[in-house]
Amino acid sequence: MDDKTKKRLVAAGWSTGDARDFLELSDSEAEFIEMKLALAQDLRARRRLRHLNQTQVARIVGSSQSRVAKMEAADPSVSLDLLVKTLLKLGVARAELAETLSQGPKSVVG
Repeated sequence: MDDKTKKRLVAAGWSTGDARDFLELSDSEAEFIEMKLALAQDLRARRRLRHLNQTQVARIVGSSQSRVAKMEAADPSVSLDLLVKTLLKLGVARAELAETLSQGPKSVVG
């Protein structure tokens, strides 16, 4: 949200914040979610970079297409463990995983 819009909303009596504020997340809860989103986005980006569809990734990692879709969507039923194992099976190095986690999720515009 740009500063002009934020100031206008505050002047009208609205409060502003982000998802962390709205959901009353602790710092550790917010970090966990950011890690999960970063890994999910990385999985989707690497799949697309390799010109694979979700079914092909599922075959490589021994899962189902619907599970890969849930991983890419950072579904609550998907664990960090599953995301990390999937990326490792796709040949991602530990250093690359560390970089993904340190950068956090990318902003998606439009």
